[in-house]
This record gives sequence, structure tokens and C-alpha cells, in this order.
Amino acid sequence: MDDLEFRRRLLADPNDNSQDMNAARNVSAANRKLSDELLQLDSKLEKALKVDVPDDLADRILFHQSGQKTKKPKKAKLHLALAASVAFAFGVFTGQFNNITDSTGYQADIAQLALEHVHNEAPFIDGINESVSLQQVNAKLTPFGPQFSDLPGHIYYVNHCGFGDKNALHMVMDTEQGKVTVFVVPEGSPQMTPFSDNNMQGVVMPIRNASLVVVGEKGQDVAPIAKTLEADLNWEI
Repeated sequence: MDDLEFRRRLLADPNDNSQDMNAARNVSAANRKLSDELLQLDSKLEKALKVDVPDDLADRILFHQSGQKTKKPKKAKLHLALAASVAFAFGVFTGQFNNITDSTGYQADIAQLALEHVHNEAPFIDGINESVSLQQVNAKLTPFGPQFSDLPGHIYYVNHCGFGDKNALHMVMDTEQGKVTVFVVPEGSPQMTPFSDNNMQGVVMPIRNASLVVVGEKGQDVAPIAKTLEADLNWEI
């Protein structure tokens, strides 16, 4: 298990005690320290969420609701407005990961997984610059079939990653549009489909029996990047 996969699984479940995770924890002192810190944080969050409910809470709510019936309509409107504000704020918060637009079906599944990868792994990848060569990228790409004849920008990072129940190529590269994340997923998609959430946008592009996914920040035009990458793929190896 590589370092990135270890961190991803640890963030998803600090209490994962599977055999491979326990082995990865003991690979280094840094891994053990990170595991202990996340376990402590998870424990603190669990305690913070355990709030004792007063025994008379139900009676208070019923009394409050019955009292509202005698108040002026303006008060009722105020409470509705406050409720709507809370609902809106909650929606904005959760929408960071769940508000995917312009994609349906299997493309939506790919889009969701891609956005989760970028959001969750950004803290560990943003500062990495491995100056990856074209040959190194193609070595990682070998299990998926094609090879790149060229790449449109500097490659900061490339590796394999878990993508749902499959393994995918995960690459971070520089382009004229800025830094983007690229995935090659070994499952086909029917058509080129854009997607976005509150902070990022991307595109899923079919490439034979696989899918090419490009994710950038909000406002980046990633479709031309995907088309350039597709044109640089050589399947006749």
C-alpha cells in the first residue's frame, strides 16, 4: 500500500483495523503518529456529538408550538425565515461534495468519486512536485492499455489510486488553464459529460473502453485539456 492510499483510507475510517492497514501503520513512526492523531480527533468529535437531551424536551416543544398559535402572523413568518436560512446554510455546507450538476447515471458516479478524491487528497498532494517524466507516466499507465505520445504540461504527481471498486491512474499536471487533476478510469462512459460542484468543475470523456476525467477549479475550461490528452493517447502499442 502506498502512502497516498494509506492516508486516504485512514481519513475515511481512522478505526480501520484490517490487516493491510495495521501493517501500513507500522511502516513508519510518521504513519503511526498520523493514525494516533486521527483516532484522538475522531474520539473528540464523537464525544462532542453526544449531547444529553433534557427529559422534558418534548413537553417544551409542544408548549412552544401551542403558544405560537396565539401569536401574530409576523412571528410565524420570522420563524419560517430563520428555518429557511438554516436549511440554506446546511445545504451550502453539504453541497461542497454533493451538488453535482450536468451529469447523470454512470458519469455522475465517476464525477462524485473524482471530486471526493480531489477534495480529500488535496492536503497531501498540493505541495508535491515530483517533476514526473513522460516515461514515468506511461509506466503507470501501462495496465490501462494506451500510452501518451506527449503531455500538455508539467507533471507534479502520478500514481495509481483506488477509484470505487477499481484502480485508476491519478495525475496532477500544469496546463495553460492552471493546475488540474487527471484520472484514467478502466471503465467506459457513453459520452463527454461536464460536471461541477460549488468549488470545482470537470469533464468525463470516453476513451475506448475507459474514461478520462479532468478536474479543475471553478472557472477553468477543462474540456480542451481533456481533448488534448485524448489526442495524445496512443492505443497502437
